[in-house]
Amino acid sequence: MSHGNGQGKQDGRGGNHFDIRAAAHRILITAGFEPDLSEPARTQLDKLQAPAAIPDGVRDMRNLPWSSIDNTESRDLDQIEIADSLDNGDIRVVVAVADVDALVLAGSPLDEHASANCTSVYTGVQVFPMLPEKLSTDLTSLNENEDRLAVAIETVVNRDGDVVSFDIYRAAVRNRAQLAYDDVGAWLDGGPVPSRVEGKQELIDQLKLQREASKRLKAERVRHGALELDTIEATPVARDGKIVDLKVVQKNLARDLIEDFMIASNVAIAKFLEANGRSGIRRVVREPERWDRIVELAKRYGTTLPAQPDSLSLANFLIARRAADPDRFPDLSLSIVKLMGPGIYALDLPGKDPGGHFGLATHDYTHATAPNRRYADLITQRLVKATLAGSAAPYSNQDLTAIAAHCTEREDAERKVERTVRKTAAALLLSDRIGQSFDGIVTGANDKGTFVRTFHPPAEGMVVRDHKGFDVGDKVRVKLVEADPQRGYIDFVGQGES
Repeated sequence: MSHGNGQGKQDGRGGNHFDIRAAAHRILITAGFEPDLSEPARTQLDKLQAPAAIPDGVRDMRNLPWSSIDNTESRDLDQIEIADSLDNGDIRVVVAVADVDALVLAGSPLDEHASANCTSVYTGVQVFPMLPEKLSTDLTSLNENEDRLAVAIETVVNRDGDVVSFDIYRAAVRNRAQLAYDDVGAWLDGGPVPSRVEGKQELIDQLKLQREASKRLKAERVRHGALELDTIEATPVARDGKIVDLKVVQKNLARDLIEDFMIASNVAIAKFLEANGRSGIRRVVREPERWDRIVELAKRYGTTLPAQPDSLSLANFLIARRAADPDRFPDLSLSIVKLMGPGIYALDLPGKDPGGHFGLATHDYTHATAPNRRYADLITQRLVKATLAGSAAPYSNQDLTAIAAHCTEREDAERKVERTVRKTAAALLLSDRIGQSFDGIVTGANDKGTFVRTFHPPAEGMVVRDHKGFDVGDKVRVKLVEADPQRGYIDFVGQGES
């Protein structure tokens, strides 16, 4: 039975106009987010007129050739990077993370606003920032050619990819080049030099060295069983207020580089707090919830995985499948991600292990590199700064337990908002294609229903009929019977395996 309401034709392309931005705002509110500032928070924001002053005692690194790599449209720049070669062949990587805490003090109205939401929400049609744009895209953003205060995370990587040492300190930095994933990724893959660094040999050499450090870090993680997944992320493309396409975000070497640096930096922060006897918030992804189904999927490809969860065996299977069928690998990746289950935040007590990160094959992992976008990272930044200053921890273990639970809940809500907006946009795009058939992959099969994502366009909906036997990872053919942007519903009926 369809769960739509028959309003799918009112999409702004031939019927009544549908305001996708207003819909995104409604979806956000329904999920419990608070996009609007309180009066005290607005008053506090109005008083902030300049970036944080650079105090005595921080390391002045503004003369170095820093750069950032992010999405083309990103303005909330949380980190910049630099690397240099050491005499023994090791590479020192430094990731500077924006010192958001310097302007957003714990317990202040702006901090309470950030705490309520815990995360920025990126819907594709509109960004709902955790912190107001005056901060996140300006005063606390590591913008190009601006002096900023940062927390520097330094890791030294040897030729084998091992991090042989790490150091954390406060620094003054200046971003020399704000770069984009697509441009840098294309260049690293043999394309033209990005225009932002063309003719700037120092920055070109920097990026090449960073790429070498990234390759080392990734090779070591893969040897330990880190999962190299490549899921499809589709974001709405709007033109003149109308949804015209769903854009798929493609992984590339630049995205890999930043991911490798972020993982190494987050591991370093977790180890730093542990080494100093300080509690923190750990990012935990436990063993897959449905390992038996992962084993079943692998059998389809002639691979036998152990009966008990084993990240190295799964990683080797994924490597083989990427090489054998790169075009279909994102679909397999999506299935594995769904079967692994979500990550959570948990209290990390010194000397006690709350659990590791199965996908990254590490037991020391936190979130510390995006304090403009995630509240857990801002909390961790305060814990790190207190440790560096030798002062008392700003949060008790009871506080951290409650914050971790709230961040987990809000992250789950964020995913639902983003998924609902994507489905609303997809319903707009598909509303004049009722009755057409599509090939797709089963992305969910549980007591909440059976869900399929079509390949072209990459739209997800519920299979409301004829889905017996469908399970996660199955390739199926479905017919579109309903597309309701008012409620974000897309309904299919099953037509068997494809």
